[in-house]
Amino acid sequence: MATGNPAFPPYVIDDDPTTGEGFESAVAYAVAEQLGFAEDDVEWVRTTFDQAIQPGAKDFDVNLQQFSITPRRAENITFSAPYYTSNQAVVGFDDSPAVGATTVSELQGLKFGAQSGTTSLGFIQDVIQPDQEPFVYNDNAAAKAALEANQVDALVLDLPTAFFVTAVEIEGSTIIGQFPAEAGGTSDEFGMVLEQDNELVECIDLALEALQSSGELDAITEEWMTGFADAPVIEAG
Repeated sequence: MATGNPAFPPYVIDDDPTTGEGFESAVAYAVAEQLGFAEDDVEWVRTTFDQAIQPGAKDFDVNLQQFSITPRRAENITFSAPYYTSNQAVVGFDDSPAVGATTVSELQGLKFGAQSGTTSLGFIQDVIQPDQEPFVYNDNAAAKAALEANQVDALVLDLPTAFFVTAVEIEGSTIIGQFPAEAGGTSDEFGMVLEQDNELVECIDLALEALQSSGELDAITEEWMTGFADAPVIEAG
């Protein structure tokens, strides 16, 4: 199994996926159990986000790192069935002029930042279409540091990450709004990443189906990912 370096809550707690604490860590061990592996059989490695979705051989079997399933990425790697669906969200400081915005047009004057290669970056470029090009960072840690240093006005993150950032990591920050599909936004489905044409994906998909049917995936989701729907909604226009 692989995850990010570093890996952040609520997906991995204390940057230690071996504990099974955190949503993606727990899902990984649940899938492994479905495949007949004990916890001690699971070995964790680390990759950057971009490394994992590049074409070519991988040093992992399965990578969980909030990878949104997209046709373009699927040209280079193989995705499992989705295990979580998330909205995009905008994070800024409490005194941002964008606080209270209800439409995308009210956000276009902001300086945005996002992690390279993510659907969050694509969302800024394709949906928000700000007046100036977004700042691009190698990882979310660098993007968050840029917000704290006032190099950017706002970040776009998946909604659970946005909640953690505003509650724990960046004092004085807030979720300016989220973009549910029904309000003109896009909902991202997270899939596990495997090397292209890796036949193990059929087993992973069966494991996820079993976890869904038994209610275990819902229980893991409820334990680690509840409370992420209550954020202001920003609509297209």
